[in-house]
Amino acid sequence: MLTAEQILATNKANIETLFGLTGKAFEGVEKLVELNLATSKALLADSALQTQTVLSVKDPQELMALPTTLLQPLGEKAASYGREVYDIAAATGAEFGKTFEAQFAEAQKKFLDVVDSTAQNAPAGSETAVALMKSAVAAASNVLETAQKSAKQAAALAESNFKAATASTVEAGKVASKKR
Repeated sequence: MLTAEQILATNKANIETLFGLTGKAFEGVEKLVELNLATSKALLADSALQTQTVLSVKDPQELMALPTTLLQPLGEKAASYGREVYDIAAATGAEFGKTFEAQFAEAQKKFLDVVDSTAQNAPAGSETAVALMKSAVAAASNVLETAQKSAKQAAALAESNFKAATASTVEAGKVASKKR
């Protein structure tokens, strides 16, 4: 049976977890805002530089070479921006995942403690029901563990594919600019 102190402690822990997750979410948002501000400043500076470059063209050959010299760095910067956004999102998601895993482990431990406590005070002949409860908790835990492993593998594969696609895009941009 849960006491008032246990309920209050659980509620306090849940509120602390909520505020911790909210803080992590805001940290992720702050990083995205900082990245977007830095990217906007860089784009503004690049635009000014590119405008000066276009205005300083002296002959048609220079004008024909401009798209290559102006667009290649833009593709690389876009790929870099995408990588940074992905890294921020992945780090924030990982923090949430760690918290949820810890919360589930703690909830499972508490539930097993309640089952054990109940088993000690249960009437004779209820061992089968207690064993069934423990078996059900173990099965649920195994299912969750398998799902978490699968999710981590899927995230690692997605990250690998994202990095490969980004590198391929940057390389394709370099090759295309060399052909011009």
